[in-house]
Amino acid sequence: MRLTHLAGKIVLAVMALIIMLPIGTTLRTNASPDAASSDEQAQGSVAKQSAYNERRYVQYLSEFEGEARPKQEIVLEGADFSRTEGDGFEKLEQFEGMDGTSLMTGESGTVEWSVQIAEEGLYNLSLLYYPVEGKSSAIERSLTIDGERPFREAAFLQFDRIWSNQKEELVRDNQGNELRPKQIEKPRWSEKLFRDSDGYENEPFLFYLSQGTHTIALESTREPMVIKQLKIFQQTTPMSYEDRVKQYDADGVKPTTGKLITIEGEASTAKSSPTLYPLSERSSAAVYPYSASKIKINTIGGYNWRLPGQWIEWEVDVPETGLYKIAFKSQQNYVRGIYSTRRLTIDGEVPFKEMEKVAFRYKGGYRMDVMGGDEPYLYSLEKGKHTIRMEVSLGEFAPLIREVEESLYNLNDMYRKILMITGTKPDEFRDYQLDKKIDNLLEVFGAESERLKRISKQLVALSGQSSDQEALLKTMALQLDEMIDKPESVSKRLGAYKTNTGGLGTWVQQARQQPLEFDSIYIASPDKKFPKKGMSFLSKLKHEASTFMHSFFTDYNQIGNITDKADQRSVTVWIGSGRDQANTIKAMIDETFTSATGINVNLKLVNMGTLLPATLAGQGPDVAMQIENDIPVNYAMRNASVDLTQFADFNEVKDRFRSSALVPYSYQSGVYALPETQTFNMLFYRKDVLEELELDVPKTWDDVSNLLAVLSKNHMQFGLPVVAQAAVQGQNIPPNSMYATLLYQNGGQFYRNDGKESDLDSRIGIETFKQWTEFYTDYKLEREYDFANRFRTGQMPIGIADYTTYNQLSVFAPEIRGMWGFAPVPGTVQKDGAIDRTVPSGGSGVVMMNAAEDKDAAWEFMKWWTSETTQTTFGREMEGLMGAAARYPTANIKALDSLPWPVADYENLKEQFESVKGVPEVPGGYFTGRHLFNAFYKSVVGAVEARESIMDYVQYMHDEIRTKRKEFGLPQ
Repeated sequence: MRLTHLAGKIVLAVMALIIMLPIGTTLRTNASPDAASSDEQAQGSVAKQSAYNERRYVQYLSEFEGEARPKQEIVLEGADFSRTEGDGFEKLEQFEGMDGTSLMTGESGTVEWSVQIAEEGLYNLSLLYYPVEGKSSAIERSLTIDGERPFREAAFLQFDRIWSNQKEELVRDNQGNELRPKQIEKPRWSEKLFRDSDGYENEPFLFYLSQGTHTIALESTREPMVIKQLKIFQQTTPMSYEDRVKQYDADGVKPTTGKLITIEGEASTAKSSPTLYPLSERSSAAVYPYSASKIKINTIGGYNWRLPGQWIEWEVDVPETGLYKIAFKSQQNYVRGIYSTRRLTIDGEVPFKEMEKVAFRYKGGYRMDVMGGDEPYLYSLEKGKHTIRMEVSLGEFAPLIREVEESLYNLNDMYRKILMITGTKPDEFRDYQLDKKIDNLLEVFGAESERLKRISKQLVALSGQSSDQEALLKTMALQLDEMIDKPESVSKRLGAYKTNTGGLGTWVQQARQQPLEFDSIYIASPDKKFPKKGMSFLSKLKHEASTFMHSFFTDYNQIGNITDKADQRSVTVWIGSGRDQANTIKAMIDETFTSATGINVNLKLVNMGTLLPATLAGQGPDVAMQIENDIPVNYAMRNASVDLTQFADFNEVKDRFRSSALVPYSYQSGVYALPETQTFNMLFYRKDVLEELELDVPKTWDDVSNLLAVLSKNHMQFGLPVVAQAAVQGQNIPPNSMYATLLYQNGGQFYRNDGKESDLDSRIGIETFKQWTEFYTDYKLEREYDFANRFRTGQMPIGIADYTTYNQLSVFAPEIRGMWGFAPVPGTVQKDGAIDRTVPSGGSGVVMMNAAEDKDAAWEFMKWWTSETTQTTFGREMEGLMGAAARYPTANIKALDSLPWPVADYENLKEQFESVKGVPEVPGGYFTGRHLFNAFYKSVVGAVEARESIMDYVQYMHDEIRTKRKEFGLPQ
């Protein structure tokens, strides 16, 4: 009784102590053993955050509001630098027609100039540069003044390359379809003002320089270029149209009469990106040239021409000096609720202020957009050649989109702080008192709600109509208001809050896109009418009927050939990717393969699931591309694929790849495919979140264990490769890449005795399985999740994923640009102290079928396709076609070196590539991944001891391997 009474008193005392604790007390964790006080940690957290959450240009400019704009101009010669750091710098005389000395700068390194400023104030900066040959991507530099970056956006200055059609005349295939012209670089000297590469600022950057001596430095972050001069000056503001008309009158410029000049959109002379290639428009009769059945190259732009800063130029030959009006036959049926904006320049100058933000509003189909509308603007053009440029601009929407992105960052920051208290699955019956434990929670919610409401009203005012564009902003604002009214409901609404912030991120990404398609540009005298051929109702009706009829006679799966000779050697190749990729490959084949070898390639776009039945029926291809790793060896067992070692130059060809890339295609003493792509895992991490938690990027699995403890206390997650079923029923499941990583790092292997038995029941195999499953049983890591979304919000600030995730994050999450990185995966410490960071590789290959009649011709094609030149060209074409998200993970070692990776990131990629190991394929090996998955779930979900679980399923693997070896007559 006495003990019971004493225990009751203790409980009451503890409860009283809890009640007496300050309500605002928040649990904080520190990864270091010497934990500081809560206040010190909070200050450290803010300091660490600020390292990545730098001030933006808007804040920078507000600090110097009202400063003078001196009319001074200072020109710094590139070659007159005060300091360089790194390699790749070289002084060049009379380079590419430019008088004097220029400075070559490489894709890494820093160059610094010293300048004396006589009058303090705000200045513009521009660079006269020449884009020398590199890796075909935009040139990037980071700017510092007096050793410090003035604002965050100065880290991402972008300088365009110049692109154009390779041939002036279009090429047709044997079906009468016009082929998309290849884009090539046509470099020239260009002057570029320092602007916001994200397009959030319509005006060029202004930099404050006090009186005295300053240093200005440019650090190379991507691609080389030659610099002639850096100019410090004041950019003149264009006058209004009203003032421009007065100048016309003062100069005596008169309107012309009877003139109409037509420039086809596809006939552009230059563009800023290889993605801006001419297009084929078959949905309208308004375009020229027009065909209801054939592919005609007749427009330019479209969805490819959507990102701020992208521009297209056309050259026009004006027959007579005077005043003209301008119109565009355009199509903007891409975005509702906002409109596409362009900046128009003539010979490098904005003719008047209204041309800085030219609006193209939503409307179905093609229409005539006359500059100035019912009262057209007039432009003064002298006789001779002129250059018209249209550049994508965010226009009036720029500050609104920037504010939504800032709001998104702040809301994600709050989500992370809430998560650190409640976890991902809050107790719905508990009041976490979040408004008291998180500083300024309700104030931030209130400020962001008001901001989003204001932006949504401005969107309606700008676009003139309500749409889904502002609906999401209103939804987010409404939820914030509800959480302010009922703070205790914040934890219950966390799921919806995360969903809405994810939607907000998608909104930012989509709102930045301003697509627009041009068919023609018209420059006409004021008295001349613009043509409207093909835009009537009858024209549309005739077009629809004609296309319907032709659809019965057109084979949309066949990719046409340029030549059609009856006696030509031929190879049939199947590809399972999209039509854009197939057309690109076909154009490359015609250009560099068929013309050089005389071998015709019949390229077919097919569903690769038909490869097996087609092969069995004798209707298969000679060569199949983009084949998964398990297929070549499985076909080899059945004598359906060709052993490539029989070709005399195979040893020379295999040196193009790392030995790990050939492992899945090796069977007995033969090799049955050539690698196309090779992928592997990297460690992705949020720099800002790790700094906030005072954590370092882990190098070993022991480091990961320590990091997991801190993440767990803060209710954050570490992402290991997803453990999931196959996406399609019946599809092979490769061995989980995380298990394979640990197995290889521990010195294990998948098979023993030349593939006759599984080795997963060995001591190393069992211990590795136990180590792998403990991440899920002990640390409760997620098995399936959306890494990109959780990484974006900070809920999962670190994780292991395929390195191609880099491409997705670069495009998908612009608000965390510069706040994340990737590194080699953590390793296992060996007896000698070295760290083994081995990872398994995946990928795809190109295989020759045994039924191929002309095997030498097929081998020539495979060699051409996997060569350095072809793989580099295809990789750049894909990135040019679809942007950075489509960066190609080629298996060719030299081709990978040639793709446009930022230097620092590529160094990390190369470091991991040195420790990549292939996973072998054996008869019955498909049971390995399948039963490894089953063993995992039996142990993690079924709570069966790890050793027992893996031993049970390894027996199935043994049995299947023996069965298959017996079936194929192989020794047991």
